[in-house]
Formats: sequence, structure tokens, C-alpha cells
Amino acid sequence: MSDAPAASLPQRKSTRAARLLPWVVTIACFAFLYTRIDGAAHRQGSSLVPYLAQVFEKVDWWRWLALMVPYSLLFFLVDSLVIWRVVNWFNTRVPYGDILPVRASTYILSILNEQVGKGVMAYYLNRRDGVPGWQVGSSMLFVMFCEFYYLLSWACVGALLRWDRVPEAFRILPGVALGALVFFALWVLYFRGVIAPGSKLRERDMLRSFRLASPWQYATVIALRSPALLTAAFVYSRALGLFGIESSFLAMLGVLPLIFFGAATPGPMRAVAITMWVALFPDHPAEMAAFGLVMHNFFIFFNAAIGLLFLRRANRELFAQA
Repeated sequence: MSDAPAASLPQRKSTRAARLLPWVVTIACFAFLYTRIDGAAHRQGSSLVPYLAQVFEKVDWWRWLALMVPYSLLFFLVDSLVIWRVVNWFNTRVPYGDILPVRASTYILSILNEQVGKGVMAYYLNRRDGVPGWQVGSSMLFVMFCEFYYLLSWACVGALLRWDRVPEAFRILPGVALGALVFFALWVLYFRGVIAPGSKLRERDMLRSFRLASPWQYATVIALRSPALLTAAFVYSRALGLFGIESSFLAMLGVLPLIFFGAATPGPMRAVAITMWVALFPDHPAEMAAFGLVMHNFFIFFNAAIGLLFLRRANRELFAQA
């Protein structure tokens, strides 16, 4: 009996550390941003706030909205299409129109953590369609697995198209891609039973989608997501021009997948992604900090607003039986 509190102590410490880590990372990111922007402001003979205010004042916000609103709507439709396709492959037949409310509603929770939103989607489909929760969770895990390869693939394409201008830190991308391809081959062989045929791990419901998936289905998810990234490269390059910094479509194609990896890091305000913009464009710290702040936060809050439009229908379907 006396061992139970002692055994739970490390678990409580681990949980507390997991909760604190995103805040520690966020504080470190904003400390980095402050030093870079404040230093640039002093070099211009100004203080921090007026220096940043000048950046915001010169942007044509109506043109910026004309870029961001259609892009955010397109992303919502493409994102829902991917979820719809995967759920119909591995779980149950659901019309595309029925996926839209639940996907939109989970964007509200995604303000804090994208993965929490996917977990709620699994709960929604379990309650509404009776699909076992772990099996829907398996499909969400499949989507996240494909997202990694989707971003890595386009990061490599963008880097190779302009290899002579790739920052030295990102020249490891081909090696990372090769390692990821080897891992993918082993992964598929394992779930086909070629590797470790006696393993029981692959039989778990949480891995069901990987057990059923064929290589072409992984490729299909990457292909279905690609229009969103290609559109993002166009939109972000044009939007960056409104902040006074020129960047090409190909440059954005190489940068955005890495930025989106940073945006997936849990934490307030997408601090890692904003910091990466400043690190990638060190000559324009104020412009890039402002750009990253408004781009990422408008995107998540606009998607959350879409979620509010669908929230009533989603709640009605979720709690209909109750």
C-alpha cells in the first residue's frame, strides 16, 4: 500500500514536465525574437514598439486578406477531403458533406494542439457512426504519418530545385529523406507480415489502418494534400511581398514544409514557426516576426471561425442519442 504514492510521484512529475515544456519552448522562442528585433530597432535608432509598428503600417491589409481568406477555405476543403478519404478506406462509409462539420469544429481545439483536434474527431465518429474509437484513432494516426512524408517530400523538391541557395543547415534533407524511405519500406514490410511475422503488435486496433493500407494509399494521401501546399507557396510568396520582402514560389516551396513542421509543435501562438521565419530570413527580423505572427495566427483563428459556423450541427449530431 505504501508503494502506491511513491510509484505515482514520477508519473506526476513526468505529466507536469510535459505540460510545462511547450511554455518553456515558447518563452525561449520569444526571448530569441525579442533580442533580434530589439537589436535591429536600436541599429535603426528606434525602440522596439515603434519599429514594429512601422512594419504593420506599410502592409496593404485588404490585399493580404484577399490572399488569406480563399487559401484558408481551400485548406479546409482539402484537409476534409483527406480525412474523408481515409475514413472511407479504413472505417465506414461517410459522405464528404458529413465530414465537413466535424473537421471544421475540431479546428477550434486545434488552436492549442492539432493532435487534440484529431482525437476529438475520432470520438465524434465513434459516437455518431459507432466505429470503434481505437480504429478511428488508427486512421487519424495514418493521416499524421502521411503528413510527415508529405511535408518531407515537398521540402526536398523545393530544396533540390534551388540547391545553390539552400541554407547549410538544410542540406541534410536528402539524407533525412533517404532514411525516411528506408524506414517506410521496413514499415510496410512489417505490416505486411514479411518482417517479424509472429509479432502481435500489428494486430492492435490502434494500428489497424496501417495493417490494411497499401503503398498506393500512402501516395494518394500525399497527392490529395499537395494542392494545399502548392497554393500556400504561391500565397505566402505574394503575402511576403506585402511586408516588403521579395520571395519566389520555389523559395517558398522549399521553406514552407519546414515552417509547417515548426507550426505543428505544441505551444501558444505557434512560437516555433514564427521563430523559424526570423532564423531563415535573418536580415529582416521585424518583418519576418510580424509576417509569421499574422500568417499563422490568422490561419488558425480563421479556421476556428469556420468551426464555429459548423459547431451547432456537429453538437447536434454528436449528442443526438443523448
